[in-house]
This record gives sequence, C-alpha cells and structure tokens, in this order.
Amino acid sequence: MAKTRPTDASVPEFLDAATPARRVDEGHRLDAIMREVTGVDAVMWGPSIVGYGTYHYVSPSTTSRTEGDWPKVGFSPRKSAISLYGLKDLPEGAALLPRLGEYTEGAGCVYVKRLEQIDEQVLRQLIRIAFARPDDPRH
Repeated sequence: MAKTRPTDASVPEFLDAATPARRVDEGHRLDAIMREVTGVDAVMWGPSIVGYGTYHYVSPSTTSRTEGDWPKVGFSPRKSAISLYGLKDLPEGAALLPRLGEYTEGAGCVYVKRLEQIDEQVLRQLIRIAFARPDDPRH
C-alpha cells in the first residue's frame, strides 16, 4: 500500500473510462454515496483507486514493519468486480459485513460483482464506520 499515493488525476474522467459500461454508472453512484456519507470529495490514489479521507497506518508486524498513508474508504470499478477498500478493517465493519449482500473478500478489500446485489443502507453504515477511524492510530 505504501507505494500508492494521492494524485491530481480527475476522478470523473477515471470513472467515465471504466469498463464494462455498467461500471461507469456504478462508479458514479458509489462516488455519490461516498461523498454524501463522508462529506469529502474523492481523490485518485494511484491510477485506479478512488479514495476518501486519509489515515496513517502502521503494520502490526514486528519483522517487516511498514507504514504509510491510505484512504479511509475507497473503491475501484474494475472489470470483473468493484473493489471496496476500508470496509472490513475495523472490528465494527467486519461484524456488519455479512449483512452487505453478495460479495467476496480479498486480503484488504471486499469485491462486489454488481452494486444492485448489495444493501445500500448497510454499505452506508460500513462507510461511516471506516471513515470515523482516527487519522493517525498512534494518537
């Protein structure tokens, strides 16, 4: 994660270029939901992640400690699935996640094939939980 940083790239242009075509609509819908819930505008993180807010993370590993900045919550409208970031990182989010709807999990994200297959109210709760995390866990 440490190599991915905020950029000045245009979020709307990135979302408009998503494929397949339904990802364009889903991306704009997710952006609207996340802006509404978080109260902040999106920033592109690297070439493909739309992020909201920032927090400083420190890995728990004692052998290969890494740290850096990462969006509190974000997504990427990828071809095969929408990747959602930050929703399962905190215990409250992990506990609520099973109520989201149809999804699969990766190491740090949640994959959704279609936005209509998930419960928008649960998604909004998950976004609120993720966005409420402290900016710097050391404080």
